[in-house]
Order: sequence, then structure tokens, then C-alpha cells
Amino acid sequence: MTEYKSDLLRLLSERGYIHQVTDAEGLDALAAKQIIPAYIGFDPTAPSLHVGSLVQIMMLRRLQQAGHKPIVLMGGGTGKIGDPSFKDEARKLMTDEVIAGNVASIKRVFENFLTFGDGPTDAVMADNAEWLDKLEYIPFLRDIGQHFSVNRMLSFDSVKLRLDREQSLSFLEFNYMILQAYDFLELSRRAECRLQMGGSDQWGNIVNGVELSRRVDGTHVFGLTTPLITTADGGKMGKTMAGAVWLNADQLSAYDYWQFWRNTQDADVGRFLKLFTDLPLDEIARLEALQGSEINEAKKVLADAATAMCHGEDAAQEAAETARKTFEEGAAGEALPTFAVPSGEIGILDAMVALGLCASKGEAKRLIAGGGAKVDGDKVDSETAVVAVNGPVRISAGKKKHGILIR
Repeated sequence: MTEYKSDLLRLLSERGYIHQVTDAEGLDALAAKQIIPAYIGFDPTAPSLHVGSLVQIMMLRRLQQAGHKPIVLMGGGTGKIGDPSFKDEARKLMTDEVIAGNVASIKRVFENFLTFGDGPTDAVMADNAEWLDKLEYIPFLRDIGQHFSVNRMLSFDSVKLRLDREQSLSFLEFNYMILQAYDFLELSRRAECRLQMGGSDQWGNIVNGVELSRRVDGTHVFGLTTPLITTADGGKMGKTMAGAVWLNADQLSAYDYWQFWRNTQDADVGRFLKLFTDLPLDEIARLEALQGSEINEAKKVLADAATAMCHGEDAAQEAAETARKTFEEGAAGEALPTFAVPSGEIGILDAMVALGLCASKGEAKRLIAGGGAKVDGDKVDSETAVVAVNGPVRISAGKKKHGILIR
């Protein structure tokens, strides 16, 4: 691990956030001597962000913890185009009203993770519609477009993916990377922003912004990306059988959010504690060293801490208590049937029969077709669904019949 002088890069490195840096030595030196305003952009494609965006939100939190200034950039302008990076097809275009509603809804989440205000290290929120909506096409092409090589833009992995698969990439989407680079230039001018952070899929876009600021204004700015966060089995972070794990409480209950973290795979516990909680590193080392069934205690600590950060301490305690009653006491004081799944996964039909919730697979199929089967409270849509069992998983048939799958 690289030895950094600044609290910022030391903190990010120790907790596993750093994948690539445009000039690590220069950024380290700057962070050691002054407050750095830094930003991450979030496109408002839905009324809530999901867990896949959480590592970026936590990066801004770490930035503030290290004494620097987070800038949350909402993509009210770029959201009208949609980021084509590593997407198989174009996003559906949204109306201005839908984008505005999504921005307002998403803003609420950040207040749980960051301290906003007027102080030197207080977080601020900006919206790139403020400058992108006012751009005039010809002056923009002349002043900014001249700094971009189409040959180089075609070489970026995010673009090549679409072209190699012979999938259409519209000129509208092709402009996205230029607009994102322009965001960095604007924030550098408006807020003395010196760092853009993002996921590894944003590396090309971030480098474009670094180079544009240097060419147009002669300003030395920096880029930093996080590694792609996958689960131990290679799955995408936040993808579950029931769909996305949303951060807004009106999109996903605090209990279901708690349960998502409780079901973390054993091999991911230590890494996720570092990334998604504020627990000290020595305490995390103790928790991730737990063996056998004791690792479940570490998963509960992870679930409690992550839920408290996103939904508040009271909601986290309530979710933990609900889970304790459900799994440890059973429904209405009666022990729930359990079934051990040594392989770690089981088909939903087999699970419902094994738990005695259905007399046959045919009955289970009919229940699923009628919308009466649930996994940890989420409706099962397919009879071919496979349930991953990393910790206790609740299977429900209707409102009154429940069982627990264990590993």
C-alpha cells in the first residue's frame, strides 16, 4: 500500500476506495496543505439512488471527515442525455418535470451522510443544468469542442463496448463525455474545485475533464476512481433477486435495507465494514476475523451501522428488533420451520417445498403466479428464481406462513 502524507488519501487508501489517480503525488501534496473542494456527479435517472451509488456517497463522506469540502453535483443537465458509459442501449429520455422531481427526491439522502452549510468544509449541492442549459451551441463547439479528439473518444472502453457490439450510439450520447468534462471546468472556475471522483467506469470521462481544465485555463486538477464494487461471488453490488436496493425510505423500507446488509456474504463482511461504516479499522479487523456462525454477529453490526447512517438510529434499532423477533423467536412466538442449504443457493420452488410452505412444486408455482411468494419481504416474480443463502433468509407463502433458510 502506498504511503500517503495527507489524511485524505491515507483514509481513502486504508478503507479500500482508491483504484486510479491521475497524479497521486500531486494530489497528496495538495491535500496535505489546503482544503480541497471535490465533486462527484449523480444523474437523476430515478427518484432514488441505490446501493450501487453508495460507495460514491461514502467517498464524499470520507472527504469531509478528512477536512475537505464535498460538492454533490446533480445532473439536471446531463440527465437529459444519459450517461452511455458501459450501457448496452440508450436511456429513455426524461422530461424536465421528471428530472426536477427526481433531483428533489434524491437530495434528501445526502443530508444523512454529509453536513451541509456555508463553512469551509461544509458540503454544497450544485446542479449542472445551471450552466449546461444556457450553453450556446456554436460558441461551445468553438471554445470547448476543439479540445476533444474524436479518435481518442472512440478509443474509450465505454464507447468501444457499444460499437463492438454494433449497438447504436447516438450523437446525443456521444456528447455526454464532453459535457461531463465541461462540468469539471465550470466547478473549477465557480468553486475552485480541484478533484473529481467517481467509479472506475468514469475514468475516461474524468481524465477528459482534467485535461480540459489544463488546456483551457491552465489549472492543475485531479481525478480519482474507486474499484468496481462486486460481491465475493462476482455479482454486482446491490443487485438482488427483488431488484435494486434503494436508499430512499419511500422506495425501500429500513427493515429491507437492514436485511440486505445482514445477508452479506461472509467473505465480504470486512470489506463492506470498511467501505460502508465508520467503525474503526481495529474493530473491523476483529469482526472480520470471526469464524463460523460468529460471523453473523459481524453482519448484524454491519447492518445496524449501515442502516443507522442511511435511515437513522431509531429505524436501524427497530429493523434489528423486527429481524430478531422474526428469526429468533418466530412468528407470534412460535418457532418458524427452517431448512439448511449447504450449497448456499436453492431454487425457490425447492425452498418452499422443503420448508413445508407448499405441498408440491405445482402449488408453489401457483402461489408465485398469484404474487403470494416472498423472499425477505420482496415478491418473487419467477418460478425459476434462485435464492442466495448467506445468512438467514425468510421465505413467505401468503401473509401467515413463513420459513427460514439457513446456511
